[in-house]
Amino acid sequence: MSDIQLWTLVFIGGSFAVYLYIAWRSRVRETAGFYVAGQGIPTVANGAAVAADWMSAASFISMAGLIAFLGSDGSIYLMGWTGGYVLLALLIAPYLRKWGKFTVPEFVGDRYSETVRTVAAVAAIIISFTYVVGQMRGGGIVFSRFLGLDVTGGVIVAAVIIGLYAVLGGMKGITWTQVAQYSVLITAYLIPAVAVAQQMTGVPIPQLSFGQILDELNAISVELGMAQFTEAFAARPQIDVFLVTMSLMIGTAGLPHVIVRFYTTKSVRGARYSAFWALLFIALLYTTAPAVGAFTKLNLLQGVNGVSADALPSWVNNWAATGLVTVSDGVSTINSVSNSPTSGADLIVNNDILVLASPEIAGLPAPIVGLVAAGGLAAAMSTAAGLLLVISSSFSHDLYFRRVKRDSTDKQRLLAGRIAMGLAVLISIYAGINPPAFVAQVVAFAFGLAAASFFPVIVLGIFWKRCNATGAAAGMITGLVFTASYMIYTLPVFGTAANPHIFDISPEGIGTIGAIVNFIVTIVVSKLTAPPPAEISEMVENIRYPSERRAVTAVAD
Repeated sequence: MSDIQLWTLVFIGGSFAVYLYIAWRSRVRETAGFYVAGQGIPTVANGAAVAADWMSAASFISMAGLIAFLGSDGSIYLMGWTGGYVLLALLIAPYLRKWGKFTVPEFVGDRYSETVRTVAAVAAIIISFTYVVGQMRGGGIVFSRFLGLDVTGGVIVAAVIIGLYAVLGGMKGITWTQVAQYSVLITAYLIPAVAVAQQMTGVPIPQLSFGQILDELNAISVELGMAQFTEAFAARPQIDVFLVTMSLMIGTAGLPHVIVRFYTTKSVRGARYSAFWALLFIALLYTTAPAVGAFTKLNLLQGVNGVSADALPSWVNNWAATGLVTVSDGVSTINSVSNSPTSGADLIVNNDILVLASPEIAGLPAPIVGLVAAGGLAAAMSTAAGLLLVISSSFSHDLYFRRVKRDSTDKQRLLAGRIAMGLAVLISIYAGINPPAFVAQVVAFAFGLAAASFFPVIVLGIFWKRCNATGAAAGMITGLVFTASYMIYTLPVFGTAANPHIFDISPEGIGTIGAIVNFIVTIVVSKLTAPPPAEISEMVENIRYPSERRAVTAVAD
């Protein structure tokens, strides 16, 4: 066993023991504790849990890698995912928390109808399953490199651990586990970033110092046949940059597993402040990611440029064993690097390894490499657990209880939810082994589906009293089917061949168009059909305005 593997086992084993202990101590036996943690989580802790829930393997493992190869166009992930939290905090979280329900489908059902609730539950399961695939893949990548397993074995191990503590603790256990996981992942992300910044620039603040190496990075990128790192719209058309950013923003504000987090606070005020704390905690990683991408790419290119294929750095051989780094056949000297196997480059480096490999590429000590591995698993596990809970609650609370067995007991609903979790884990193992794209891209697909389905009907449900059940159902189904169909058309999934992008719109950006379609269909159908009952309009008034303000308004009238 190498030093890296030993330290990886130490950090992963230690962190797993802490997670499982927290889940065991926080285990629950009632639905309120299982789904919303008894609505007793302190604001700061809930903010850390939200940050861990949202900063998935895509943020920790894959985002900096995409920035490294996309350059300035990679800012779509930074702007989209963080900008979405502004929408979430202002437009959705406080109002849904005041409504006081367990799940997003439950809000949709109360606002519209039981039929719309069923549509929303199915959409939540589809979105969460798409999202969880990326987390399984991320966990598999970590295990495949650092524990000597192939990706298949890594995905299976990660899935077993995630499923165990998600089923055991419910939302209460997951929330407190995610607080611990945030501490692990942010420490694991910042320590090597600070060390590399000090090593390369002499300034241990990566957010400030990475600008010093951009000219050198641009020069060597051009020398190796790539676009300059700072060149805008070199990797993606301008229209797609806009659409992907918007899709990620409104997808964040409509994502079921994030929204449900704001039900766990003690008050509406706590829900709003949770969004603030979450954004602060997220910013620690997101302001560091561009620096990690730039530093790692420069170290990578300097280490392989002009080097003979049999004299490459040891990290190349280490990751080549996983199949995520390859040297083209017949190449004697590395003169070009790419992240695409179809590029014809001499060295192909998978986006998803750059953060995990960055300490090795920079020559940092083995304990830091092991710490980064533990951080990557914490990021994947924290989000996957929250997603599995959404799948569980949508199935047991919104489908099983509402559509199958109305007289079911708490015990029966918890059992149904845990069975749904188990089935989701089994199915996601296969999809995690055979993902349609890089981890961050797979996660972006989930955001696009959320943007096209949930965001319009939630916003209209809060701010437009005339929106009715027929319009909401038609809009959700149309937006979801349209967006999913385009993704399937442009991606190699279900045995289909990938097709060219229409009007330069990528599958990550189609969610914006899907949301527009949803808005139009919902508004038009609502206008053409009967308005909602008077009690629904009163219900909307109750969540939009405090009771004191409404009383003053009534007196004035």
